[in-house]
Amino acid sequence: MTTALFERRFLAEAARTPVNLLVLILVPVVFVVVAARPLADAAELLGGPGGPAAQTATAGWAAGFIAAIAMYFQMRAARAADRRLVLAGLAPSRLVAARMATGLALALIATAASLLALTARTGIGDDPGRVLAGTLMYAVIYLAIGALIGTLVTSPVNGTVLVLFVWILDVFFGPVLGAADRPVTRVLPTHFVTLWMVDLPSQHSGRIGDLGWALTWAATAMAISWTVITAAGRTARPRHRTRPGSAAGQLSAGVRMGLREATRNRVLGALLIAVPVVFVLLAVATTPSESTTLTVREGGRTLSQEAWLPDIHGGTMAPIATASLTTLAGLFTVLDARSGDRRLTLAGFRPLTLLASRLAVIALGALLATAASLAVTATVFDARQWDLYIAASVLIALTYALIGVLLGPLFGRVGGVLIAFLLPFIDLGIEQSPMLRSAPPGWAHALPGYGAGRVLIDAALTPAFDETGPLLIALAWLAALITAAAVMFRRTATAPHH
Repeated sequence: MTTALFERRFLAEAARTPVNLLVLILVPVVFVVVAARPLADAAELLGGPGGPAAQTATAGWAAGFIAAIAMYFQMRAARAADRRLVLAGLAPSRLVAARMATGLALALIATAASLLALTARTGIGDDPGRVLAGTLMYAVIYLAIGALIGTLVTSPVNGTVLVLFVWILDVFFGPVLGAADRPVTRVLPTHFVTLWMVDLPSQHSGRIGDLGWALTWAATAMAISWTVITAAGRTARPRHRTRPGSAAGQLSAGVRMGLREATRNRVLGALLIAVPVVFVLLAVATTPSESTTLTVREGGRTLSQEAWLPDIHGGTMAPIATASLTTLAGLFTVLDARSGDRRLTLAGFRPLTLLASRLAVIALGALLATAASLAVTATVFDARQWDLYIAASVLIALTYALIGVLLGPLFGRVGGVLIAFLLPFIDLGIEQSPMLRSAPPGWAHALPGYGAGRVLIDAALTPAFDETGPLLIALAWLAALITAAAVMFRRTATAPHH
């Protein structure tokens, strides 16, 4: 009875976490309903099976991500609360059992939501038992990942970013979106689960078989979850963090203070290095060595041009990495500085000067992210017009950095991080991608990456500039976002401080 009571309380706590509800609705809709067909097309292009196999796998991807995020926030809540419960006399075994039961309930909810979306999109297929079991194994494996990150990372923003990073590596370099026989990808947590779920024999699983390895991963994940939850109950201690006070004598150091605040986010700093290296280099390494035909504009005419697929994949992956990083940089900058900006304004700091200092910090972060991505890209890709390619990359970086500024106050830290990942993926990774379609659909012209994306593709593939119209659209987006950021900054910086 005690275990069941605590399980109900833990589930109620999960339901009160806004991010859990956001993810439960948003992720199945985006990946299973909206992006399933483009992902299947991308899988075929990159050497994967594509078609129904890729669309079926999206249910597992969605369930895994939902479970990881939910379990991460469970573990954050457990840091201090579980230790107090044990000190108050609750048997550790009952506490662990309650947390595990809650995790399994969350896995079932994630599985149900994902399968419901898959049923609405394409149907479960000829073997619903296999799809259901595979989706559930995805959720169980990612419960362990969420639990492990939850014990290691206290910041919800940093924890969410790490969950995203692991999930992106697992999904986008897994056996459905790429070739299934690459040794480097066999260590991914859901490699064998995916292959068994979509009925694509790996031919490298040995006697145990794909199902055997998938069950081994799931059982190992359960053991890790049990160990992590037990350790949290034994070692969690309340942490008392002090927030640095503001000194009236340092009010004139707006840019320096902003940069100092940015350097405290160690996860973002690590991602500035890891994301370009992993995304660009691994994209090139896992792309089939073959040519593809792209549509480009040259001399005012639309032409078909042969291109080497690994080069194009690396060259187009760089702006996605840049956009994601700069969106996070803009989001973190504005949220971390919000309360401090109000104090600075009350202390007499001129709002226009304060705005300029914040925009300068954001621009420096965008330039740093662009430089990191371009440094890696230059090792595997040779643009036809490097000066214009760099300019377009900077334009994308500044645009998405300002979008991050606007996302922060609207969605908060964790919700903003999720949107910061989804928007560049849908915009630059799917709708503007030259590998998936000859030209963006009409509605995608309204997306923020359209103008700068067309300029970047033109610079990457052709020797002369032919995209004046899209360049003007990109500059208009930048001007509009600066104006919106200024209005939002004025409201937040002058709002009453409590």
